[in-house]
Amino acid sequence: MINDKWSTNIELHCIHCPKTYPVNEVRYLCDCGGLLDVWHDLENLRPQINRGLFDGRLHGAPGRRVTPTTDSGVWRYQEIILPTPVNNIVSRPEGNTPLYEHPRLSKWVGADNLLLKHEGENPTGSFKDRGMTVGVTQAKLMGSRAVACASTGNTSASLAAYAALAEIPAFIFIPAGKISAGKLAQALAYGAQTLQIQGDFDDAMNLVQQVCNEMGIYLLNSLNPFRLEGQKSIPLEIVQGLQWQSPDWIVFPAGNLGNTSAFGKALYEAQQLGLIDKIPRLAAIQAEGASPFYQSYQTNFAERKKVKAETIATAISIGNPVSYTRAMRALQWTNGLVASVTDQEIMDAKAMVDQVGIGCEPASAASVAGARKLIAQGVIKPEESIVGILTGNLLKDPTATVDYHTGGWPNAQFANAPIKLEATLEAVQKVIGRKL
Repeated sequence: MINDKWSTNIELHCIHCPKTYPVNEVRYLCDCGGLLDVWHDLENLRPQINRGLFDGRLHGAPGRRVTPTTDSGVWRYQEIILPTPVNNIVSRPEGNTPLYEHPRLSKWVGADNLLLKHEGENPTGSFKDRGMTVGVTQAKLMGSRAVACASTGNTSASLAAYAALAEIPAFIFIPAGKISAGKLAQALAYGAQTLQIQGDFDDAMNLVQQVCNEMGIYLLNSLNPFRLEGQKSIPLEIVQGLQWQSPDWIVFPAGNLGNTSAFGKALYEAQQLGLIDKIPRLAAIQAEGASPFYQSYQTNFAERKKVKAETIATAISIGNPVSYTRAMRALQWTNGLVASVTDQEIMDAKAMVDQVGIGCEPASAASVAGARKLIAQGVIKPEESIVGILTGNLLKDPTATVDYHTGGWPNAQFANAPIKLEATLEAVQKVIGRKL
């Protein structure tokens, strides 16, 4: 029975059948095998929710303790994320990430109005903090004895940090050789027990699900519906930052399809609650070497495709995405689409983002590469407003960046290699003179 830790306005709903479950029951799938949503009673919420409610929480008084509903870009929207008393919340805080624009980058993409929302400026350097603050809060509410995830990097870093904050033991399953040092370092530093599995992400994901089910550990991959509730705050923050005016497009990298699912649900709910008048179109961008959702989209989802993922963009290197059916629904709600880009296109787009002083990890650049390709194809019109999502910080994968610029990447057209020269004033002046 739901107690006073949770609002009575939320339940777990299966997206395939009418079955519902209480929010304090540990489950990730319906008895029918369908994925679950955290479902809010929008009818009851409608009289309580308005733009002014959330605008009033934008700025807290200086010189005071951190308060999640004021300082977090997730818990500002707690009524439609996870309604619970503030003292239950595990927050760093997260969110409140900036919208960047740069004329040189916009020109390269071919867009008149391109903004980049940089989720790499979250506490652990990726968008995963938005979902993890909610997931770990839910774990704490249920008295979970431990939490776990499978990860190619960003999820592990975020889970380790938030579990440490909540003083809950954390177990992280990583694929052998498929995680960058920048991400692994965070998981180790925050004290999580890291288990390196001989296999790829999908192997690690299968194993962590079995372990969690057998040992009563709380799973915090995007199969978990509470994780996705936190990620809903990204589009909510976008439209609030634009004075509740929706852009024409939101373009973002797509791997396990958690953001695709969360974005669609957030925008649907925001329209139902009267927060926005128009739903932006979603464009989910996959790496060509890890594009099962794109391949399924090409056949109008007549068949669910699975692949052996292989891409430089390790954060989206997933061959069998967990949130597949939720993501299909998100495309229906938003008149969305799916596209794919090559690793070469990703790395060139990353170099352009980096060169204007913003910076991102490879997977993030799929959004910029995708927007450029969709404009070139005439799918997105140059005059339409676009918000691209940068999902992770530049320092998440420094090896890929250094390889691109120092000859380890073929056809790196924007490479900025170090110049080797003698230790003389004349040699240095000659190089600098050419540059100036």
